Amino acid sequence: MARGDLTDEQWAVLEPLLPKGKKPGRPPTWTRRQLIDGIRFRVRTGIPWRDMPEQYGPWGRAYDLSRRWQRNGTWQRIFTQLQARADAKDLITWDLNVDSTVCRAHQHAAGARKRGTCRRSRPAASPSSPMTTGWGARAAA
Repeated sequence: MARGDLTDEQWAVLEPLLPKGKKPGRPPTWTRRQLIDGIRFRVRTGIPWRDMPEQYGPWGRAYDLSRRWQRNGTWQRIFTQLQARADAKDLITWDLNVDSTVCRAHQHAAGARKRGTCRRSRPAASPSSPMTTGWGARAAA
């Protein structure tokens, strides 16, 4: 067991919340506990899936499990149930804090003109400017 892996007590709490397999058959080569520990390792360290250590099983299997459970809402359901359990034991303090230093307005909300951003261009002071290129001088002649 690696340093960040689930303990036996944590696994005993988590295991009943996991979805049950639908079809009987050959037992899996990699246990769900190994795959979940691999998913947790990857999320904790931020490594690419392909760099996941082999002790957690094939990276493709862990990735498939993670994505499947993300798409069908299993991770959200597990989180909600664990949060409800912790709240029932008064392990969560529900304090709210709003810090105004992180509240920012959109760039257009700060000092924007009330009449719109487009203005008509005014005519230049001199009627025409001198031609600076040879091509422009030939065209003017």
